[in-house]
Amino acid sequence: MSACLKPGVSRISVSLPEPLLRQLDDMVSMRGFESRSQAIAEMVNKQLVEHQQRLGEEVMAGTITLVYDHSTPGLQKQLADLQHQYLSEVISSLHVHLMHAHTMEVILVQGPGARLQFIADKMLTSRGVITGRLQVTTAIIPPVHPLPE
Repeated sequence: MSACLKPGVSRISVSLPEPLLRQLDDMVSMRGFESRSQAIAEMVNKQLVEHQQRLGEEVMAGTITLVYDHSTPGLQKQLADLQHQYLSEVISSLHVHLMHAHTMEVILVQGPGARLQFIADKMLTSRGVITGRLQVTTAIIPPVHPLPE
């Protein structure tokens, strides 16, 4: 193994078209990555997490971020009811009042990737939700107390 490689790290070769390489270098510089390798490793990791989420059964932790119009009749109750309905997956939530009758809500979730996507889709498609996104990672939160069966 080369002296410059860390233990457990493998070297690979990637061929990129010149314009794509320039864009990568610009992003590496703008975002402050130490190297192309660090940037590419982050991108590969993100894609692998998304792939595992689509597979469905791996337990993941993440957030559902919503921006909604809180003046939409019944929306806040509907979102709260969904959080109670999926109490095993919903860990916590925080909401912030924004300008123009908008609210941002960030909901911390954990569970099988497909189930988290299902919950997020139920929230994101609610009338009055302007935008939203599920962001997950393969890391999980240690359980504080298991829920009773």
